[in-house]
Amino acid sequence: MTPFHNGHAILRDRYAELGLRRLLPPERVLVAVHSTRPGAFGGFHHPNQGYRHLQMRAVLTMYGHMNEGLPQAPALAVLDLLRAYAHDCLHYGSYRSYQLQGNKVVRTRYGLNFRRHDGRSYSAPDRGGFPATRNIGIVMEGACDREARSITRRTADEHGITAAGVDGFAFRDVTGRLSPADAVDLADAPQVPGTESAAYLASLGTYETNVNARYRAFLAEIGQVEAEDLHSLILSSAISGDMTLLCAWLERRYGPGTFAAMFMAPGYLSLSGSVDHNGLMLAS
Repeated sequence: MTPFHNGHAILRDRYAELGLRRLLPPERVLVAVHSTRPGAFGGFHHPNQGYRHLQMRAVLTMYGHMNEGLPQAPALAVLDLLRAYAHDCLHYGSYRSYQLQGNKVVRTRYGLNFRRHDGRSYSAPDRGGFPATRNIGIVMEGACDREARSITRRTADEHGITAAGVDGFAFRDVTGRLSPADAVDLADAPQVPGTESAAYLASLGTYETNVNARYRAFLAEIGQVEAEDLHSLILSSAISGDMTLLCAWLERRYGPGTFAAMFMAPGYLSLSGSVDHNGLMLAS
């Protein structure tokens, strides 16, 4: 577990720079290490894994076949755990607000993202054919994973961890080194019905295409030579909930109201809500 603890030190310092000093408590992290379901395969892309925002818990699984007891690739399993924890720390630490609507609790704000009480989200889903995302939810998810994979990559390099074969896809995924050729191979990989490891690879490829690749394209298009500065500003704004600096950064380069013009879905606003000059919902 030494790489995990060393990676934890890296993320603690980096997240403090971004304004996040209270990390996801270990007692709020559940890690499944064994399954009685034949063929069970765990890891970051397991279908039931992720952060539960209302319960404020992370539910994780150990990477690899989960019928064997111990992981078959221990170093890779540790890196996968570090990536998942670093990712979910940012979900846990992002600004959020809730409203009680009847007998339901509705999350109306999460980081940079807004949602009306009637369920309408601030951004529309991305349209096909556009490589760079314009969905603020994808931007936040991509930013969280970019940061988590950067921390995991530094940790893997410091400890000389590598992987090949099928595990090579997972290794390049957790370290943010998947290539366009990998994406093609994952999309073309034969799917064996009922084989969870094949389904895992398919999910890995889909996530890379729909989240990480779209976020990289967004940073390259909008951030250009300042892509890393924009990335850090997105995260710090999501953590604090204060979008002033982010909106000012966008306006200096692209003009007034850029945030709304870039991300807001048509029909999101109504007469019951008030907005500022960036098109951000102030009340609903």
